Amino acid sequence: MPFKQLISAWRSDDLLRKVVKNSSYLFSSSSLGIFFNLISSVYATRALDVAGYGVLGGITTFTAVADKLFSFRIGELVIKYAGAALANHEKERAAAVFKMAALTELGVSLLSYLFILLTAPLAALYFAKDASLAPFFIFYALIIPAGFVYETSSALLQISGHFRSQAALNLAQSIITAAMIVYAFFSQAGLGMVLTAYLAGKVILGFGYASLALWRAHQLFGPGWWRVSFQHLPPAREFWTFAFSSNFSGSVNLLVRDSDILWINSLAGLEQGGYYKLAMAIIGYMLIPVDPFIKTSFPEITRAVAEKAWGRLKNLLRRLTLLSGAITASFGLALLILGGPFIFTYIYEPKFLPALIPALILFIGYGVANTFFWNRPLILALGKPTYPLLVTASLGLGKIALSFYLVPRYGMNAQAALMSAYFVFSIGIIVWRGLREINVQSREILHSTEDTL
Repeated sequence: MPFKQLISAWRSDDLLRKVVKNSSYLFSSSSLGIFFNLISSVYATRALDVAGYGVLGGITTFTAVADKLFSFRIGELVIKYAGAALANHEKERAAAVFKMAALTELGVSLLSYLFILLTAPLAALYFAKDASLAPFFIFYALIIPAGFVYETSSALLQISGHFRSQAALNLAQSIITAAMIVYAFFSQAGLGMVLTAYLAGKVILGFGYASLALWRAHQLFGPGWWRVSFQHLPPAREFWTFAFSSNFSGSVNLLVRDSDILWINSLAGLEQGGYYKLAMAIIGYMLIPVDPFIKTSFPEITRAVAEKAWGRLKNLLRRLTLLSGAITASFGLALLILGGPFIFTYIYEPKFLPALIPALILFIGYGVANTFFWNRPLILALGKPTYPLLVTASLGLGKIALSFYLVPRYGMNAQAALMSAYFVFSIGIIVWRGLREINVQSREILHSTEDTL
């Protein structure tokens, strides 16, 4: 039945076909990328062993957390305001938004890297259990200035429908990273070479996206777009409230969702962190096929809200959920059946088998997140940027408090259970609020039409 519904939806919904068509470019790249990402993951585990893989997780996770600590999730702001401006043929406003976002992201990137320079010794001591590893933290953190306008650039390419170039860059970085990690394994180069491989991939993405976005900005906004006055920006209070709410939301996420490996390394040890990092890597393969839909559906959701096309929006959300749910269920079934006898026998080494249990637990929460991936884009498009922040912050505080109590006693499985519960409840509440708002708006239009008649 679901398959027949998908076929029927595909034939009858032009908007769904547009989203899927745009997603297909990224999906093709992601499909090939899964293969190269798997190679990277497998050979990284073999090059570093369990504890070393935990150290790698500490370094990469701390860098991501530090980056997001100051990040404004600026891409969401560009999609909402520049996308709406372009839809209304307001090129000067769109150019002003893009320019402000790029300058903001550049400044934030430099601030984030400075933070890591100052805190690397403490981070190495607590999250890698060895203060002498601080130079590795500083070295890998170069990914932050390398991706100086990555979010801004990616957002502009999304709203302008430029997806094939993104797919090509994503695939290129996956291939180069995998090749360098394989070299690290066979040459026994160790942690430094593995970090260099990941850094090289991020440099390709950072500079590649920036170059494409500048070229695309010239096409969209015209020559001299960078001289557009900031007076064309949306009202300051609305604009910066959205930006700062996204920043606070990102800060909450980094403490609640993105820093699990740091908590485990610190509270339960590097081996537990290594297993958990692998569990997260396995779950990451489930997210890859759906991720392109996040990038391609957000602009369409924003456009539908701006046009108050509530019926079209509800149909799109329903069918996207059916599609992502089918992908998620297929992955879960494969993980359950093949996890022990195949994945940890023929792909990863048997000594990493303890990672299977947290992977299965994480599947529950990430499965919900994957199926309802549109929850945050919808609530942002509806002009409710603070609502996800309130939900995630309130539930996240409870998760963190329980982590300090449960993880030292029950290790990575407790952390996985807390993460899944957090996703189920937070996303459930946000989805409920978004759909409720759509129904309210639909009824208002209906009543307005009836009053007019």
